[in-house]
Amino acid sequence: MNRPLSNPTRRELLRRGALLGLSQPVLSGLGGFGLSLAAMGPAAAANTGGYKALVCLFLFGGNDAYNTLLATDSESWTAYGAARQSGTEGIALAAPGVPPKSGASLHARLGGVLPISPLNPQGRTLALHPVLSGVRDLFGAQRLALVSNVGPLSGPTTKAAFLSGTAPRPPKLFSHNDQQSVWQAFSTEGATRGWGGQMADRVLAGNGRAMFTSVSLSGNAVWLSGQSARQYQLSPSGAIHIGGLTDKTFNSATVQQKMLSLMRNVRNNSVAEREHAAVVGRSADAEALLRTTLPASGAGPWGTGGLSGTQVDPLLQLKDPETGTLMVNPAAEQLQAVARMIAARSALGMSRQVFFVGLGGFDTHDTQQQRHTRLMAQLNHALAYFDGVTTQMGVSELVTTFTASDFGRTFAANGDGCDHGWGGHHLVMGGAVRGGDLYGKLPVYGLSDGKGGFSSDDQLESGALLPSTSVEAYAATLGKWFGLTDSELLAVLPNLKNWNQSQRNLGFMA
Repeated sequence: MNRPLSNPTRRELLRRGALLGLSQPVLSGLGGFGLSLAAMGPAAAANTGGYKALVCLFLFGGNDAYNTLLATDSESWTAYGAARQSGTEGIALAAPGVPPKSGASLHARLGGVLPISPLNPQGRTLALHPVLSGVRDLFGAQRLALVSNVGPLSGPTTKAAFLSGTAPRPPKLFSHNDQQSVWQAFSTEGATRGWGGQMADRVLAGNGRAMFTSVSLSGNAVWLSGQSARQYQLSPSGAIHIGGLTDKTFNSATVQQKMLSLMRNVRNNSVAEREHAAVVGRSADAEALLRTTLPASGAGPWGTGGLSGTQVDPLLQLKDPETGTLMVNPAAEQLQAVARMIAARSALGMSRQVFFVGLGGFDTHDTQQQRHTRLMAQLNHALAYFDGVTTQMGVSELVTTFTASDFGRTFAANGDGCDHGWGGHHLVMGGAVRGGDLYGKLPVYGLSDGKGGFSSDDQLESGALLPSTSVEAYAATLGKWFGLTDSELLAVLPNLKNWNQSQRNLGFMA
């Protein structure tokens, strides 16, 4: 076990500060706070041979898993239609093989769901949302896996135990902010360390620029924060610049440098002032470094060269499935920046990185046909784009992208939408993924009793899925590929010990 030095030397302070990306002037003014920060023990280095990156694509709002991956065998399809074909249109998708046709319903215009053939279909027939053609192709090429019914769990449980109150349940179940945090950090809103960041803690020593180990393209994400690992927030266009983009403030380079100098240094012993100076220094140093090392967004293969400053890269655009008009895909924009960071990995001395990308709007209580279809189209385009880019870069086997979300949604429609659920299906993509198959137990669809209950042991109130696969097992499978040992995974994932050894690795990573 590594322990922090009780009284680090100045040389050790500077060395650890450099590892965290802090400049020497910033460290000189940090006082006791800086000593405490730099005195954190170096994380135990995992098996970090070569380069690897994990990319979390978080679907904010709670993705409707029932309309993402569908069971289409006769019994399942009958139950699906009964639960979702309410009102004049409902939210049910068209059956496999139904041709697209004009009409009032967007789902009718799209045609039927897209059949897929997992290597182990679990005795069922399966399909994907009609706009997930790229995902279907990646699945068929065995570059993408489907992981069924994942959700936060403290340990194995059953419907009977849950209903009787004898099984523990996640805190504040069905709350957006809390379940986003539980997925990312196994604790409700206010958590400070996520499992991505704690994995990053264990690989910091193998990175030349530790400050670029945890990188967010979607604002503050607790998933990226560890004990020593600090998340670095990058915009889709690149590093966030302090002051004028021309290195001038009030048309003066001198003024800008003086302002940066003032922000970097402290005049009293205020903890807030010291921390502000440290953050400013870290940001300025990072921006200066990335300005010369981060490839241009228009460079290939992630971008289209020769565009003017006002033109939107066509690689980042797709057609709105409802209107047919072109729209910019925010998820693809963020993944373009991830690709550029990965391209700079050698210049930055990176061995392991974790990235966080977000796509919002999945809280589809109403107008689900339009909203969820558009989001599925964006997810499909983003994954196909990123797979193509990483393949052309020659890093596909080194980069694994996976989805996460607040929760799934209910089986029962509420009219033209569906409500908060629990378990949900997820996608894992990359050259190291054992794709073309379904992992985890596919749930059985039940029939409603007319009082909110469903006949299936896999479905709770309104058909919300009782997870059969824990977030911990999902994370452990990713973490094992990333290079963490079994003991490190048990330290990062607090409830993993509650499952036996055979249930801790889902097998979707080579």
